[in-house]
Amino acid sequence: MHGSCLSTVLSISSLPPTSVRSRAWKYNILSSAYASGKLDRTSVLGNEITGHTGCVNALSWAKDGSILLSGGDDTTVRLWRLVNESDGSEAYPFVCDAVIHTGHHANIFNAQMLPYSSRIATVAGDNQVRVFDHEQAAGQLRSNGETHYYARQAAIRVLRCHDGRVKRIVTEDSPDLFLTVGEDGSVRQHDLRVPHSCASDSCPAPLVQLNHELSTLSLSPLTPYQFVVAGASPYGYLFDRRHAGRHFREEWGQPPDQDEVTTCVRRFGRTTRGHHERRGFEHITGARMATSNGHEVLLSYSADAVYLYSTKDDPQPSTVKRDRVSVLSPNKTTSPHKRSVGESSGVDPSTRQGKFHRDALGDEDIERIGAETLSCAGTTPPAQEEDMNMDAHLEDEDSDDDKDGEAGFEADGDEQQDRIPTIMPRWRYAGACNVETVKDVNFLGPRDEFVVSGSDDGNWFMWEKHTGRLHDILEGDGTVVNVIEGHPYLPLVAVSGIDTTVKLFAPTAGPNKFSRRDSATSIMERNAEAATARGELSNLMLYYRLARQMAESTGQSSPQCPLQ
Repeated sequence: MHGSCLSTVLSISSLPPTSVRSRAWKYNILSSAYASGKLDRTSVLGNEITGHTGCVNALSWAKDGSILLSGGDDTTVRLWRLVNESDGSEAYPFVCDAVIHTGHHANIFNAQMLPYSSRIATVAGDNQVRVFDHEQAAGQLRSNGETHYYARQAAIRVLRCHDGRVKRIVTEDSPDLFLTVGEDGSVRQHDLRVPHSCASDSCPAPLVQLNHELSTLSLSPLTPYQFVVAGASPYGYLFDRRHAGRHFREEWGQPPDQDEVTTCVRRFGRTTRGHHERRGFEHITGARMATSNGHEVLLSYSADAVYLYSTKDDPQPSTVKRDRVSVLSPNKTTSPHKRSVGESSGVDPSTRQGKFHRDALGDEDIERIGAETLSCAGTTPPAQEEDMNMDAHLEDEDSDDDKDGEAGFEADGDEQQDRIPTIMPRWRYAGACNVETVKDVNFLGPRDEFVVSGSDDGNWFMWEKHTGRLHDILEGDGTVVNVIEGHPYLPLVAVSGIDTTVKLFAPTAGPNKFSRRDSATSIMERNAEAATARGELSNLMLYYRLARQMAESTGQSSPQCPLQ
């Protein structure tokens, strides 16, 4: 790799220096670093003395990559700064020089530094959005070199506009504007220049209000007027904030919604559910829009896989055959083809165990109990239409796997958007296990050449975007990897999950100590078995609740659950 990089430098050395050539050269170097297959863990941020004391749920780069923000269950935000002084033992030495005690009353889910400022916005499970400016506050310097700031010193705004847990922040090209998404089904834009009192119900109207929980939000700086939102629904939704009618109609084939602040212009869906998903309980845990082109979209489905879409594709039916076909041409039916171990199709169907064969009456009762469970938890299940075709599909799931599946399936979604055209996936990336926690998804590389996702087995997966082939599997956590964030201009990746530490990965010259690429087949088989086991456990618990309710209604003694 070093030889090719040197050749590239020599070949362009005689050309006039331009920003375009310089940027292309840097992109080529960075791309080759990721493509080399030499990524390995280089350092760990945090220990018993300094670092988080709970799961690390939030990672984001700030100040052109010189600062890494981390936040988590301990309700603190830590600022890790890249330092020049080093003994050479670490390629990218980071030290924690600031800790913000946010005052949140529940886990922090996301933290972002607003552009052109030192302001940091956080969202958490206490339904609050908080904004801090530690550089304008007086902190307490500790003996370990960390400066600690508390909410009463550094907080400049506390927003209570959401009625549910707030999950994600998306910054805009401003130090005053940013978006948030919450489990109350709303997307809100916050303007720090405009004060308001949440207690007096004077919060601005949300940009989006859907009838199900939302958990993820993304936009691309190349198309800042569009954003993708998703959550407890089989669909992701693309909204457009523009109100220029002529251009809007030309692009989407429909006029903007004059009664709303934004217009839903596309849905992103699939032609079938994952093996372990139940109707009415589909959940998209992560969404990401590409920064390099502005039209590619990643969605990560719980208990299924990661899917790639394009807003430029025509909204027409497509065939996404689970396990049989892993690589899809845009919105066209593809035929099965041979695949190698590293391809995104995951595990062969013959290795999957424990498929459920459920009777129709049991399904109806289970779905009713599941709906009651969600209702008791203060949430609303997605709208569920009685669809005999869907019931037949579920009862004959095994035989459908062997068909071409051109008819697809009708999924439940938000009733307000049921007439919106649906875009089908270009690619499917499988092998990771996304069941236990809410996992994000991301692109990696200067041109978004790779797709990355965490997994319940403590690894993070890296696929080639345009081929679907598995590029690498790397151990990133002792339990579960949830968040993966690539550095904006260095071949450096930050990873976090259930552990209290943050792991950094970069190209290394020696052997790959934390790569699990050679064990890809066994890892993916175990992930498939683990997802099946969790699906079986979930159904067993629902059947137990059904039996208990039936016993109580007839006056019989309730059965004892062996899992309690």
